[in-house]
Amino acid sequence: MFVIIGIVIVFGALMAGYLMAGGNVMVLLQISEFVIIGGAAVGSLVIANSMTTIKKIIAGILQTLKGPRVNKQAYVELLQLLYEIFQFAKREGLIALESHVENPESSSILSKYPTFLANEHGVEFLCDTLKVVLSGGVPAYDLEELMDIDLEAHHAEEAVAPAALSTMADAFPGLGIVAAVLGVVITMQSISEGAETVGHHVAAALVGTFLGVLLSYGLVGPLAKNMDNIVQKESRYMQAIKAALLSFAKGAPAAVAIEYGRRAVNPESRPSFKETEDAIKQTKNK
Repeated sequence: MFVIIGIVIVFGALMAGYLMAGGNVMVLLQISEFVIIGGAAVGSLVIANSMTTIKKIIAGILQTLKGPRVNKQAYVELLQLLYEIFQFAKREGLIALESHVENPESSSILSKYPTFLANEHGVEFLCDTLKVVLSGGVPAYDLEELMDIDLEAHHAEEAVAPAALSTMADAFPGLGIVAAVLGVVITMQSISEGAETVGHHVAAALVGTFLGVLLSYGLVGPLAKNMDNIVQKESRYMQAIKAALLSFAKGAPAAVAIEYGRRAVNPESRPSFKETEDAIKQTKNK
């Protein structure tokens, strides 16, 4: 929602200021400039990236419009889930978790938490780590290293799409200059047709530079930054799972283990101690 509001503010302020200065909106509608700049930008994106990355860029842009999936409520649900799993393991024994981690979608525990199940990597990370814990014989420091390797690989993969979009944003001013130069070439070809025609072509050429800078700093660059922020927030989500799992693997009680997870959450989204305590009480009553 805030992304849409921001886009409206950017373009609304530009148009308002332009019209206040006596500008003609129709002069800005240079379709050829849009084709040159937009087509070259998309083409360079295709050259530099795989289809998988391009799909992730599209999905990431759509996600910025919806907002981040990770919020305080998602963390509350995560802490409830972890508490219930840890309590179940303490009560029934680790081996009883096997059926739950092998088929999380059909698990009587995990199926209660749809927000968590929708996070594919979160489910995979939790279940795979618990499988290692179930196998036994893995010291806590080795388990931590194993989780760090997984998290680092996942973060690097998720950071590719925002970086690619940011590179595209950086290219827009240069592509705007390319469009402007082509406009100047057309102007030189028409220099004998009178001042009015030359003025029209010069205006069209300048629109290319304007579009390149606007798309870079007013739209695509901020979208890339927003995508990166979402990646960082989801990375913190995984860190919370890691902290809780590591504490549990060291033998801490369930309530203490999820407190480690809670402390790993960034302050903006972190549930308070009381909110977590109330959520645990609800879990006990389920």
